[in-house]
Amino acid sequence: MTPIQSVLPAITPVLPEIVLSLGALLLVLYGAWRGERSSEGVNVGALILLIFTFFLVVSQTGQVTTLNGAFIADPFARLMKALILIGSAATILLSRDYFQRERIDRFEYPILIVLCTIGMMVMASANDLIALYLGLELQSLAAYVIAAFHRDDVKSTEAGLKYFVLGALSSGMLLYGSSLVYGFTGTVSFPGIVTALNGPASFGIVLGIVFVAAGVAFKLAAVPFHMWTPDVYEGSPTPVTAFFGSAPKVAAMAMTVRVFIGAFPDVTAVWQQIIVFVSIASMALGSFAAIGQRNIKRLMAYSSIGNVGYALIGLAAGSEEGIRGVVIYMIIYLAMTLGAFAVLLSLRRKDKMFETIDDLSGLSRTHPWLAFCLAAMMFSLAGIPPLAGFFAKFYVFAAAIKAGLVTLAVVGVVTSVVGAFYYIRLVKVMYFDEAQAPYERIPPGSAIVLGVSSAVVVLFFLVPAPLIAAAGDAAKALF
Repeated sequence: MTPIQSVLPAITPVLPEIVLSLGALLLVLYGAWRGERSSEGVNVGALILLIFTFFLVVSQTGQVTTLNGAFIADPFARLMKALILIGSAATILLSRDYFQRERIDRFEYPILIVLCTIGMMVMASANDLIALYLGLELQSLAAYVIAAFHRDDVKSTEAGLKYFVLGALSSGMLLYGSSLVYGFTGTVSFPGIVTALNGPASFGIVLGIVFVAAGVAFKLAAVPFHMWTPDVYEGSPTPVTAFFGSAPKVAAMAMTVRVFIGAFPDVTAVWQQIIVFVSIASMALGSFAAIGQRNIKRLMAYSSIGNVGYALIGLAAGSEEGIRGVVIYMIIYLAMTLGAFAVLLSLRRKDKMFETIDDLSGLSRTHPWLAFCLAAMMFSLAGIPPLAGFFAKFYVFAAAIKAGLVTLAVVGVVTSVVGAFYYIRLVKVMYFDEAQAPYERIPPGSAIVLGVSSAVVVLFFLVPAPLIAAAGDAAKALF
């Protein structure tokens, strides 16, 4: 066997990440060579690169670990990576028109999205604490920059700074927790940690799990580590906000599931209490705090906090059925979020973007299809059947009841009812308030994203089997 033949099996599972990395380097070189004139070419190149990587990911089969056990390619990782790539590609489609109009169209943006995507894919496939941290930091460093991408805007700069400072704090917590887990188990490998924790968890392990949970809760924007979310969502350029609400949320949830189910399955009683508390607090805050919001981006920030709480119900169940519910929830949440932001990015009149609820007044009379699609997203986020959001909540609630967490499921239902108020308020404004002057025509990229998202949300109940089967296969790989 030649050296090349011996290396190939080891790098094949990591091939999507390698392709993205090499592609990002080529895009940097092209951008440096062509300067600002390269913006359109880099955008198209990044989009093609993400689509090609998507097909690489879905063409992989089986379950294999490589890089000395630090990296795992299994059905769970593949599905989450596919969602991450879809979210990143959709973000580039949504961004082009916005950045051109705001005169901040620079070639670095799509490259940063690609680099962020590499980090998120590593997070989904991490099989030890070091790989997890490397993926997390690669994603975070690129995210800090794109939050402050509109350098001449005070809010954008403030958003990037807040995200960076609080992100550094969360990274420290995650590292401290990881070091405690390593100190008490003697390994950073998830399978190694499972082997070492073959008895009751010591105080040191419990403390380590608490700090690890704090670190991942920040990336999820879960209560009580949500404080950065409303300000960063509002201050960042709107396409960046759409990105933060989609692909990184999927990656953070994949990382959270991978850590707790992959490394600590035998001490479920320890971390289940943490997840239950975080879930209840996130659902409650997301439902009540959004009621007074008039800015749609801040409203979507609190909505994302609440939705993370609902998804965590499935993780709290700690079962295969629960993880299947989490995966289904993230698939549908990705579609709902991208669809809502596609509409938000279309609210432009005479080169001015609008972001408040009042700007939607009478949208059904000036842009009936746009209003219909946004209404579908809002009703779906509220969990109203037969839209996809109802099934997302149904699967996590069913898993919680089956696991004996009836109180958690009841809290989820109650907060869903409360949250429905501010979602339906948007629909009321669009359909019953006085119409304003029409908005400009929807950009092509936003139209594509909105069309696909609306199809998933509205038609999910007709053909749910493929997505549910894929989620089931992903969950089964973890048990």
